[in-house]
Amino acid sequence: MLFIVIALEVLLAVIALEQLGLELSLVAFGSILALYFWVSTRDLKGSYVTLQRREMPWLYDGIAEMARKAGLPMPRVYILDDYIPTAYSFRNTIVLSLGLFEVLDSEEILAVAAHELGHIKNGDTKLFPLLAYSRYLMMLFTAVIVLLNRSLPATFAALSLYGAYEFSRARFLKNREFRADETALRLLEVPMSLMKALEELKYYEDLKRGVRLSAVPSIEPAIERRQRVPKIETHPSYDERIFRILVEMHGNNMFNNRVQ
Repeated sequence: MLFIVIALEVLLAVIALEQLGLELSLVAFGSILALYFWVSTRDLKGSYVTLQRREMPWLYDGIAEMARKAGLPMPRVYILDDYIPTAYSFRNTIVLSLGLFEVLDSEEILAVAAHELGHIKNGDTKLFPLLAYSRYLMMLFTAVIVLLNRSLPATFAALSLYGAYEFSRARFLKNREFRADETALRLLEVPMSLMKALEELKYYEDLKRGVRLSAVPSIEPAIERRQRVPKIETHPSYDERIFRILVEMHGNNMFNNRVQ
């Protein structure tokens, strides 16, 4: 559905703007491909330290074993010097912040790493950048059609397709998060640790939110970095993920299934 909407928006631009729409499409797609391949060759810059086995053998060996189960090569693992608990993945790389080690135990940190391995296993680390660039593509085509086209139906169609794209994108990204959790459950020696990790992270965020809303003066570090709240959520809540994990663990005979 998501890629159909993108194709329809491009087709609309070609029909509504004729030669200009065709030229714009070719330039836009060429730019996206060039940007994708350029970014894919860039290395991390910033406060990152490569995980060495001698420093945390339990983490290194745990990730290596899960990667073996998933049929993946050992990913590169970086530790990010950031007190906010966070984790993400790109290409064949996993990034874990120091903040995770403050609020989670070893099994729960491995569960977070398993979720990121799930993204790598499912191809999300290659797909997500394309989705990010395709959003700019949709914005560009919608703006050009609205500004340069004099047809009211074409303008209405462009805006409708963009709205459909945003909702489809949000649903798609949420489903990929759920799928990464499902993959993680099959990789972990202690599957329940993923749910526990999510519960701890939810408690941590709720606690910080409570501090921010309190009228009592505090010297709490400014974890509340300014972030724009998206109008359409693209990431499931902790409660949604915990519920899905419970359904997966108790509703299916998942432990007899291997990662395909």
